[in-house]
Amino acid sequence: MSPESTTWRNWAGNQQVTARRAVTPRTTAQVADAVRSAAADGLTVRMTGTGHSFTGAAVAEGVLLRPAGLTAVRSVDTATGLVTVEAGLRLGEFNRVLDQHGLALANMGDIQEQTVAGAIQTATHGTGRDTSGLTSQVAALELVLADGSAVTCSPDERPDLFDAARAGLGALGIVTAVTWQTVPAFLLRAQEAPMKWDQVLSRLDEFDSANEHFEFYWFPHTEGCLTKRNNRVEGPAEPLPKIKHWLDDTFLSNTVFGAVNRVTHLAPATTPFVNAVSARALGARTYSDTSYKVFTSPRTVRFKEQEYAIPREELLPALRELRALFARKDWRISFPIEVRVLPPEDAWLSMAYGRPTAFIAVHVYHRDPHEEYFRAVEDLMTARGGRPHWGKLHTRDASALEAAYPRFGDFQALRNELDPDRRFANPYTRHVFGD
Repeated sequence: MSPESTTWRNWAGNQQVTARRAVTPRTTAQVADAVRSAAADGLTVRMTGTGHSFTGAAVAEGVLLRPAGLTAVRSVDTATGLVTVEAGLRLGEFNRVLDQHGLALANMGDIQEQTVAGAIQTATHGTGRDTSGLTSQVAALELVLADGSAVTCSPDERPDLFDAARAGLGALGIVTAVTWQTVPAFLLRAQEAPMKWDQVLSRLDEFDSANEHFEFYWFPHTEGCLTKRNNRVEGPAEPLPKIKHWLDDTFLSNTVFGAVNRVTHLAPATTPFVNAVSARALGARTYSDTSYKVFTSPRTVRFKEQEYAIPREELLPALRELRALFARKDWRISFPIEVRVLPPEDAWLSMAYGRPTAFIAVHVYHRDPHEEYFRAVEDLMTARGGRPHWGKLHTRDASALEAAYPRFGDFQALRNELDPDRRFANPYTRHVFGD
């Protein structure tokens, strides 16, 4: 391990830290050495990902471990679908490896820039009628605990640790490898269509039940929504023409959208007009392609985000109340609001633990203030049993989270047992866990 720059910041630019020291371990044994060394010096230790969390989940005050040295593909079993990779491998590269072996993840979020460990530690999820998020696709974990020991956990081996650590915020140990339960590679047919707000809400249950993966975006201050329905097809693939993909997903959704947000940042009063133009610019399209290419899209415009998970039955009233908030508040919000769904999950700190779940995500341009907007939406969501996304901005503390998660106390007890000295603590874990 060689010394590295001790300065770290996240993608959005709202979290940064200068650690006491930083290293790039290349083996599990080197991670264990770093943990023991941190303990000897009385320092905390955290491994970062690629910085796609908006909270301080990855902030490392003491020893900062960078993930770039832990990217190996350890094993691929095409017969069982079990694939073991090291923690620092990025999802994008992981998807390409799986595709080469005729395998795939059953469900994904909408970006693939995160490391595999970073994505599961904050319970990255995607949208799905029957298929859950990333934590539910994990078959085993390898972790380094606070005493420097390396352990493996799975449904059969240390099952409580497995259920706690899959979405563990790095608070129980440093994940060094993940074994995934993958599925045979498949194609998705994407149907994207603009619709009016009332039409989407009146057909929300229909869209949810009729499609394997459904989500929609609402453009604030307008009636415009963009719906996305993804379903498996046999093929052959019918991908977007390269020029159409570039025009829609690179030029309009990123280059032009970035310019639009620079305008609305300087002239907020233009936001309703700009949003109405944006809602009309993204027209209907249908295509089919390799699953991960449909699940994910490039995101180059920097933003800040808050996302709440509410019981699925609360989705319609929550959306109506959110729309009413916009009618009452003097907000000018240029980013669309994203709505997704997920079946119940069993990782203790998954936002979808134990219940069918709907997710409502709100965003602002990274240079715009977010506090008043996010707090009002947070109040709305928590009143409806909402749980905040661990990697996205929120103000909930341990007392609120204990009431929201049935296994929160069990997680706390396991953390007290495995890390009594809080070797893996940082300001964020102290806030959400209370110490």
